Amino acid sequence: MKRHYRLGFHLSIAALALAGVRGHAQQSTGTPGTPARTPTAPPPIVWPSPPLPDGPIVLDTGIQHQIRLIVTKGLNQPWSMAFLPDGAILITERPGRLRIVRNGVLDANPIADVPQVQPRGIGGLMDLALHPRFADNKFVYLTYSKPARNNTAESENVGGIITLARGRWDGTKLADVHDIFSTATQGTLASRIVFGRDGMLYMSVGIGDPPSAARAQDPNDLAGKVLRLRDDGTVPPDNPFAGRSGYRPEIYTLGHRNALGLAVQPDTGAIWECENGPNGGDEINILQPGKNYGWPIVSFGRFYLGPRVSENPWREGMEPPLVFWVPAIAVSGMTFYTGDKFPNWKNNVLVGGMRQGEVPRSGHLERIDFNAKWEELHRESMLHELQQRIRDVREGPDGFLYLLTAENDGALIRIEPSPAH
Repeated sequence: MKRHYRLGFHLSIAALALAGVRGHAQQSTGTPGTPARTPTAPPPIVWPSPPLPDGPIVLDTGIQHQIRLIVTKGLNQPWSMAFLPDGAILITERPGRLRIVRNGVLDANPIADVPQVQPRGIGGLMDLALHPRFADNKFVYLTYSKPARNNTAESENVGGIITLARGRWDGTKLADVHDIFSTATQGTLASRIVFGRDGMLYMSVGIGDPPSAARAQDPNDLAGKVLRLRDDGTVPPDNPFAGRSGYRPEIYTLGHRNALGLAVQPDTGAIWECENGPNGGDEINILQPGKNYGWPIVSFGRFYLGPRVSENPWREGMEPPLVFWVPAIAVSGMTFYTGDKFPNWKNNVLVGGMRQGEVPRSGHLERIDFNAKWEELHRESMLHELQQRIRDVREGPDGFLYLLTAENDGALIRIEPSPAH
């Protein structure tokens, strides 16, 4: 018999976190004599997510049908995960902790020697990736918001500096952790990383709405870009703008808003990127070296107070998205499914969503399938019953799917086929 759960109310400030992430209303700074800033959005809807049941949870889906969710609780704002060869899972928590789950059990003790972070909005300790030759070198890569040296009230307000660090996993902790690349700028948002088949590390640097959004089109600024780096943080000489005057050589693509997903296309090795639009206009893009993806000049979205970003969502010289969402679902985390545990999802793309149409409790997982030319055929929204914000989604080496919920009472969720009832 299918099991049912009552998902009750749960008071958590996590429901408010996305307001800062997606550009919500800015009112007065609260400092006497300081003029109030112009609101950029209506007041957020406060509707905290309910607690997850302990599980297992059995749900139905469109073509795979019944699936079972195994829940590991005890995380706080988890952001990213990586699978170690011994079956353990490393998980970053945005406030600045690195955790480990072994055999479905969360170790109560955070892993030592993680860089100090400046958590604000969506920033903090963010993405996590293992080197392609991890079995030999044990390298672990982290992106994080590094506190500014001049940590004034103003610098605290705009967040830290997106930085790439590398350490060695010794089986219990990180050793020799050091920065290998810094964007050296503030005012940026999130950062994802992924290793391509070429051995290079691709790294996103997010930006928000105007006036700072103009930085996404500035070729001498890393904000609103996807970067391409060697595994030691240096610049490959074959980058599209290497040696070109007025362009930062790290840039691979430009014109992005806030990229929260990077994945490698299984059949071609192309890098796919998903990014948040404002109120509408979330996108999936297939990245091509040196191309411009339009933000903030063109978009399918609207700003939070209602006006369209652009009357025309595409123009010559700027790449249209492969997939877009109106209204936005606050995309976050993306993976291709290549395993055999879910045969009906083979070669599908799965994307996490944190909320739809600016309404809390609408986070979910989206499944998209394509034809042989990678043209979209179907789009299925799943896990709405949980009413949780989904921060990350990955295919594990065991062929199951793994999710992280972006909540203060966050969780790791393993999705597996449900046994026959």
